Amino acid sequence: MQHEMRLAKEPFEKIQNGTKIIESRLFDDKRKLINPGDFILFRQSGDASQEVKTKVIAIFRYDSFNDLMTEFQPLLFGGSSTKELLAEIRRFYPEDEEKKYGVVGIKIVRI
Repeated sequence: MQHEMRLAKEPFEKIQNGTKIIESRLFDDKRKLINPGDFILFRQSGDASQEVKTKVIAIFRYDSFNDLMTEFQPLLFGGSSTKELLAEIRRFYPEDEEKKYGVVGIKIVRI
């Protein structure tokens, strides 16, 4: 199965150049459909012509972004510290949604 997701320019570029291999999202209805072996086509927000195709190699479920991001090295998320990553994720996802859905780390490889 193939899924599509949009990303802001900076995280998109990190996936494109291979420095980000775990994408973190809410575990909402859309993300519940993603399984290892599926494909994700990432498109850059603001420039949909920019895209990168990836394959899902693992799914990591956690109750919170803090739990997810302290389990793995920050570099896997394209960051330099857990604190920085958590501050960045708060720009996109409020805590009430995090508590409602839980979170998922989607480990990917470019294809």
